[in-house]
Amino acid sequence: MTITSHDVARLAGVSQATVSRALRDDHRVSAATREKVRRAAQALNYVPSEAGRTLSTRSTRRIGVIVTDLTNPFYPHVVAPLHDELQALGYRMMLITERSDEAVAGENLLDQSLDGVVLATATTESRLPAQLDRRGVPYVFLNRDTGQPGDYASVVDNEGGGRLVAGVLAELGHRRIAGIFGSPNTTTGRDRELGFRLALAEAGIGLPDSRVVRGAFEYDTGYEALPRLLAADEPPTAVFCGNDVVAIGVLNAAITAGLRVPDDLTVIGFDDLPMADWEVFRLTTVRHDLRELARQAARLLVRRITGEADPAGERLILPTEFVPRATHARLT
Repeated sequence: MTITSHDVARLAGVSQATVSRALRDDHRVSAATREKVRRAAQALNYVPSEAGRTLSTRSTRRIGVIVTDLTNPFYPHVVAPLHDELQALGYRMMLITERSDEAVAGENLLDQSLDGVVLATATTESRLPAQLDRRGVPYVFLNRDTGQPGDYASVVDNEGGGRLVAGVLAELGHRRIAGIFGSPNTTTGRDRELGFRLALAEAGIGLPDSRVVRGAFEYDTGYEALPRLLAADEPPTAVFCGNDVVAIGVLNAAITAGLRVPDDLTVIGFDDLPMADWEVFRLTTVRHDLRELARQAARLLVRRITGEADPAGERLILPTEFVPRATHARLT
């Protein structure tokens, strides 16, 4: 025998429509009635039909999260709290992984099977946000955005973090400073470099092209960049890396080159991933709250879905702080 919402309604002494609203936690139904309906549903082992709910509400309670770089240790640390926050808000998370935004099959996102989308690895050149806008699918940027007015995004104060590092290096007496930055078509790469350059310039320190490398936010970028920087006529005494993963590549390359960190070379990262604090690295870095970055993205997306977000866009910016550990030193 199949138990239906009509059976729950009879046991609870309410209408079938009230059952549907109560099981969606619709606040037009009193708390007492919602509780009575839940007890009746539990007594009958009633499980609401997701398909039926979708047809009646045009809501799937599903959120797609697009991540194009699962090899980067950064993303598991934001995907897990994102999942938990969405679940607490009554939504299921679907992880969509491709090598690029362009490889994401648009129709899979835009066929009304998702209530909203989190874009975790967007670039400034991605066409996917415009596609979502045209179809009326709510979305938010997580970590990276376009940097344009009207974005809905949960991001870090990347420019401020870059300024922090430049100030520390200047105070430590470093003048031959290098930067290994992310791709300029990402706001994280662009803005961390911008803040770093501006603060160095204010301190009277140049950053010539010969001491700048840009690439993907991955280990190989750091490992392959350091030998090139060391081959210059005046090799750097300090390197600022676009994220912790790049910095770990630099640390290993320094060992290969026979350098002592921080005696011979100061290395500073960005993000403060949990591995940055491992005893094997003890990486000096820039910290921001990874969990809150994800949680506020989830809350912002739900506000967009329910029509409560600012129609002009909302860009939520998390502060940064400098975390001194064992990979930086005063120039002697």
